[in-house]
Amino acid sequence: MVDNQYRANVLRHFRTVAAKETIRMVRVILPYHLRNLAHVGAEVALEVESPVTQRSVLDALEARYPMLRGAIREHVTLQRRAFLRFFACEEDLSHESPDAPLPEAVASGKEPFIVVGAIAGG
Repeated sequence: MVDNQYRANVLRHFRTVAAKETIRMVRVILPYHLRNLAHVGAEVALEVESPVTQRSVLDALEARYPMLRGAIREHVTLQRRAFLRFFACEEDLSHESPDAPLPEAVASGKEPFIVVGAIAGG
């Protein structure tokens, strides 16, 4: 009986350690209107499970700030809203696959994932 409990505790410990290794801290910069909606500052830090992709970052953002659901992506299709753009490491990622891995600098927290509100006018 003690051996089974010991094994269960050891397995639980290793699963916990393995899970912590797959969680990354990602910085996200939001435009003014989304900051106001979420009641946050310009930049938020999120825990995101690996692999770090646009989808995983936005899922984590919407989970932490539910008021942003539907403001960044369509409710049903989860497609990016037309007047928003995504940038990372000075590259426009708006038309990349949402499941493509983000640059390592973003995944490691060195560089932010940036959501930009498009400017229209004439």
